[in-house]
Amino acid sequence: MKKLSCIIVDDEPVARKILQEFTEQVPFLDLQGKFESAMKAEEFFKSNQPDLIFVDIEMPKVSGLQMLKRNNIDSMVILTTAFPQYALDGYELDIIDYLLKPFALHRFLKAVQKAKDFYEMKTQSGNTLPSSYIFIKSEKRIEKVELNDILYAEVLGNYVTICTAHKKIIAYLTMKSLESQLSSTDFIKIHQSFLVNRSKIESVEGNELKVGAKSLPISRNYRDSVTSLINQRLLKR
Repeated sequence: MKKLSCIIVDDEPVARKILQEFTEQVPFLDLQGKFESAMKAEEFFKSNQPDLIFVDIEMPKVSGLQMLKRNNIDSMVILTTAFPQYALDGYELDIIDYLLKPFALHRFLKAVQKAKDFYEMKTQSGNTLPSSYIFIKSEKRIEKVELNDILYAEVLGNYVTICTAHKKIIAYLTMKSLESQLSSTDFIKIHQSFLVNRSKIESVEGNELKVGAKSLPISRNYRDSVTSLINQRLLKR
């Protein structure tokens, strides 16, 4: 595997120094720049697209979240911040991980390994897997999951819970990495935190969708997609 190019965006000199020291201890990371503001990083983005970005949230003038939202960035992102209240905002942007300052080296290594796994999964498989199953790393084992058995997947902090009719599998990955392995013809996003097997949808009422015995929320951003799916197979007079 090639090294993952990465940059650091943080207004705190000490934080930049620690992140640099940590990245230098990881053989598969290639640090290409450190920036003390989002605006300086945006200049870098004009001609560069790193594989991975470590970015602080609260910075003067332009926050890390604002930088991510207003730029067409396809890089993997690991947020670094001292403020846990921003976690939900971060996961809505499909970040790889969320490091709460001060974080230790072992927690940093766990986050970058997650980025490495996602990169390899995406590179090796392309957009989707033609197979009828996937393998999920859960705790200390790797478990085979038949795609047709999946009811839905739900984001829970740093984890994704994959729910079938008989069990729940808690995996340390992102919704973004899971989506990259599943065909959009078989699965549909109904909320930033929920991905549903289209064939398992039992009913839709108001802003809720029923899958098995579970009612899941349909967010405003995904309402049109769900409506379009239903209309494709809706019998009319």
